[in-house]
Amino acid sequence: MAPGGDSVLPDEPAVPVHAGPWQRAWARFRRHRLGYVSLWILGAVLVAATFAELLSNERPLIARIEGRWYAPIVANPSERALGGDFDTPTDWKDPFITALLAKPGQWALFTLNPHSADSLDYFNPRLDPAPPGAGSWLGTDSRGRDMLARLIYGFRVSIWFAFALTFAGTVAGVAMGALQGYFGGRIDLTLQRLIEIWGSVPELYLLIIFASIFEPSLLLLLVLLAMWGWMGLSDYVRAEFLRNRNLEFVKAARALGLSTGRIIWRHVLPNSLTPVITFLPFRMSAAILALTSLDFLGLGVPASVPSLGELLRLGKENLDAWWIIVPTFAVLVGTMLLLTFVGDALRDAFDTRKS
Repeated sequence: MAPGGDSVLPDEPAVPVHAGPWQRAWARFRRHRLGYVSLWILGAVLVAATFAELLSNERPLIARIEGRWYAPIVANPSERALGGDFDTPTDWKDPFITALLAKPGQWALFTLNPHSADSLDYFNPRLDPAPPGAGSWLGTDSRGRDMLARLIYGFRVSIWFAFALTFAGTVAGVAMGALQGYFGGRIDLTLQRLIEIWGSVPELYLLIIFASIFEPSLLLLLVLLAMWGWMGLSDYVRAEFLRNRNLEFVKAARALGLSTGRIIWRHVLPNSLTPVITFLPFRMSAAILALTSLDFLGLGVPASVPSLGELLRLGKENLDAWWIIVPTFAVLVGTMLLLTFVGDALRDAFDTRKS
């Protein structure tokens, strides 16, 4: 057991004597079983969600019909090209296509879940929302869309939005904190007052105003949230720069005549990233919750874009359809827990007092 009761990997090798600070931090991180395993799970789920089209799609991966090969997942042929009457994209749930694939020598390889996020099965006799069954493993929503498909695609939207918002907020926060901490004096005082003024602006009111003026979009939401998402991190970076700027190696760099930009980039910044790294998982959690909350209130992404908040709102509107809200809530809570475990492990890994 690690200090504080954290479980560790029993077969983890000792940290090399001459290892650098990043190697030592990585070795300490790997000794935390919960955080290390959570990171692998998050990585696997992220890869699966990124390539969601290969896991959940109404179009087959590959098909062979009338001696010709097709890759509908890349280029969906028209129904007329397959012998139909209409020059429209093929609906692979159409009885004509189903009967065609049932003939000898005709086949198609579908994904594990043969549904897309917005696909509708017009030939399904069940009433919507329909409970889980053989055709839909997690049932359908009130509009007849497959819940598993919308959950996969909605998770992808939420997690990649969180990555983008975290990246934008981190870059802005590090830049602002570096300016304040390294130069200090009037620059620090002026920027501190400006940050206090900007922080007093009611963010939620502005989001509501912009949502009523502009068409909802992920880019607009990303820009609006990023405008405030950097302020908390900049304080920690500022404190690190204030501490590191007067250390001996920085004074030596100045004495050698290195430029201010090079001193900041090569010497001060790498030694000031500990709070940035340890806060990344928690900032991602906050970004996911922000998007989910705004979507739940109808202030987030367009209605056509699947997201966890939109699914929670559908669950609220259909309380008798438990298969809508329960899996969505489980995915949201599971993601928050995994990010929290990774964040705790990172915090302990960069805490030299626990090394």
